[in-house]
Amino acid sequence: MSYLLTCPNCGKREVTDFAYGGEVVPRPKAKPSERELNTYNYFRRNVAGVQREWWNHRSGCRAWFLAERDTTTNEVKWVGLPADRGSRDGEAGATAHGAQGPGAQGIGGAGSGGITA
Repeated sequence: MSYLLTCPNCGKREVTDFAYGGEVVPRPKAKPSERELNTYNYFRRNVAGVQREWWNHRSGCRAWFLAERDTTTNEVKWVGLPADRGSRDGEAGATAHGAQGPGAQGIGGAGSGGITA
């Protein structure tokens, strides 16, 4: 099923213009145990409902951004740049990796497990 996704920079586009980067998961502490690192890398909640995800506009501006999408209906509830996350979560400022997204760390994509919050 195809749907529209709104890039914060370019506007509405067909979802095929984007690359899915996986769901947002919290980064482990500074020196995680092997168990914590494996959990971070390989386990996802994969909820049936609204979840926050990383997306990359691969056929446009190539920016990484966040989206909240209902996985049962593909309805996109919110999109924004990582720096906008604070306004959505009630946090101050940008994420730990700035506005570059997971690709800036050389990791990203579904199944790679390197997606950070």
